[in-house]
Amino acid sequence: MVCIAAFIILALIGVFVAIVSIFKPAVGKAYWKMFKKAWGCLWKKVRLQKCETGFKDDVKNTILSRVIVKHPKLVKPLSAIIEILSIIIVIVAVWALLTAVKSLLALWALGSCNVTKPSACSLGAEMCSIDQNEPKNIFEATGRWFEEWGEIFEAIPDKFRNYNADEFNFNYITVNTELPDNTPIALDILDPGCSVCMTSYRNQKEADFFDNYNVRLVPFPIQDADGSFKFASSELIVRYMFAAEQLKSGMALEILDRIFTWKDEEMRSYQDLFNNYYSKEEAGDVLDGWLIDSGFNKDGLEKLHEIVDYPEITDKINENRYIVENELRVRGIPTMVYEGKKHTGLWKVDK
Repeated sequence: MVCIAAFIILALIGVFVAIVSIFKPAVGKAYWKMFKKAWGCLWKKVRLQKCETGFKDDVKNTILSRVIVKHPKLVKPLSAIIEILSIIIVIVAVWALLTAVKSLLALWALGSCNVTKPSACSLGAEMCSIDQNEPKNIFEATGRWFEEWGEIFEAIPDKFRNYNADEFNFNYITVNTELPDNTPIALDILDPGCSVCMTSYRNQKEADFFDNYNVRLVPFPIQDADGSFKFASSELIVRYMFAAEQLKSGMALEILDRIFTWKDEEMRSYQDLFNNYYSKEEAGDVLDGWLIDSGFNKDGLEKLHEIVDYPEITDKINENRYIVENELRVRGIPTMVYEGKKHTGLWKVDK
């Protein structure tokens, strides 16, 4: 293990030695001589051959040379400590390498280098992440580490899969009912409280996406691992959208459009107000006001309130969640499915 640990350390300091050797060539020559020995030893280990003991002794003697003269009794315990530290260095290096490979695979397969908490990965796509429970102890962390490998390997075939937007049995809302029958279908999964979803929606309107595709809108309130919702009013809004659409076609999109594009008298975004300022009662009152503006009378509102609380609405939300998390294996939204591909993250207008 000493020679492997030495190779790892020498490889890490190689850049610094290269800079120093510009001014002190002797340092570079000594380093290169030691590095070649370490590589030769490592290569033998890879081929399951016995490593050259002389190199191991050279490393130990270099480290212990000063101790031998002044404290000879400490040589044996220090030699054992060097062996233990070598094992630790190798384990840490292997773990770091595996973690780096896992992160890169997760970024490619799932769109985020962090499987459990996608929002913690700054390299992923702009999205509102669907997070899982963080491990509470080392045993859960170890189990979760292996589970993440499983999720990554399950998701890899999806990168080569041809998606058919019509194959997923979502509870959805049709955005434009006046399009020809041969218009290509697109799934659009979004959370009314997600700021990235809001930007994507605005971009889609600007690019006439809703006129070029038969968009099936899937309202999806992101639920955290503890059962709470990521955005305060999202579940209520989604319930209103399904209920309102059941009573009057086009109302769900009108609600969403107001949340994503309208502002109040103080020029505050309604999405921000729903997320951070309105209580559940206040959010319901605002939604009721919008429905009255759109022609709902007292009886209509009472009927809508009944539908909002129906277990069928809960079932629709849960069914959509199962498809999103288990069939599509989505780790963040907005997520779209169209033209045979799955697209996660901010939808941008082609310039």
